[in-house]
Amino acid sequence: MLCEKCGKNNATTHIRTVVNGVVTEHNLCGYCAAKEGYTDIGNNSLGEMLASVFGDVLTKNSASAALRCQCCNASFSDIAESGKVGCSECYKTFYDELLPYLKRVHGSTRHAGKIPNRAPLMVKPQKETIDSLRMKLNELVRLEKFEEAAVVRDRIKKLEEEKGNE
Repeated sequence: MLCEKCGKNNATTHIRTVVNGVVTEHNLCGYCAAKEGYTDIGNNSLGEMLASVFGDVLTKNSASAALRCQCCNASFSDIAESGKVGCSECYKTFYDELLPYLKRVHGSTRHAGKIPNRAPLMVKPQKETIDSLRMKLNELVRLEKFEEAAVVRDRIKKLEEEKGNE
């Protein structure tokens, strides 16, 4: 792909901007990107960028510094310096320490799946609500599709039970 500005060099910088819901994308070569004011991120590795998120960890008390993961022997300081969690057991061992950073980096601590946010809305699965199921139930009864209506009714009951247990 060639640079959109000069049309000569290969585009190495890809810029996506969203202004008032309108997405624009620009593909520029390094020279044109520098002229436009977009500087290179540098030689930082992903680990170094993630480690910067944990920057304030080193100022905390050393009570948790003695704690080490039983599986990989990593300490929370090791995780903060590298920006990488040693193993899956580290998430359990350092749960209280990692939780605020996971919330800050991901915005949530609940896994939302693998559909990117920029995917079209029709691709994203819609969560069934009791209200939407009741509307569907009423429509099925109106159309006299009683077997399908019974299935929807059972789903409504199940969701109401789950909601009551929370």
